[in-house]
Amino acid sequence: MPARSTRMPERFGLDRLSTPIGIALLVTDVDGALRALDWDDYEHRMRELLRLHHGAVDLIDQAAPTAMKAALSAYFEGDLGQLARIEWRVAGTPFQQKVWMALAKIPAGTTMSYGALAAKIGMPKAIRAVGHANGSNPISVVLPCHRLIGADGSLVKYGGGLERKRWLLRHEGVEV
Repeated sequence: MPARSTRMPERFGLDRLSTPIGIALLVTDVDGALRALDWDDYEHRMRELLRLHHGAVDLIDQAAPTAMKAALSAYFEGDLGQLARIEWRVAGTPFQQKVWMALAKIPAGTTMSYGALAAKIGMPKAIRAVGHANGSNPISVVLPCHRLIGADGSLVKYGGGLERKRWLLRHEGVEV
């Protein structure tokens, strides 16, 4: 019989932030780093991603750092550069982490196709794998998965819904 894991669940804080596109759920670690950002109507998805990346997780109501909330609020008010001020940490596979690090380098106001991102990380044939990793991104907005679009320029898939993706891109000055 296999031994059961005695590992204690990882404990993260959970806070909420009102935005123009809904209530954002902010998950932070003991050091105050952002571990997940998703939407209250997608909380189940967020919890599942946390489970996949960290195993058992306990979320406790806890205020996110004031500077993080201020930076996010400033972003939603139009100061797009504020996202760079947010400290974040991700788990995931080495490939996922590579994709997420590349996402963080896509400037606001620009988009990139899944194929272009695959080429940028040195794996031009990994288009579907890039799409899958993008869909597993736990930190919406800050790791801007909304900036990935189809090869034909179409809006495709966004964990928070296509209307939010459209709003975020327009907010950043992209015509969609």
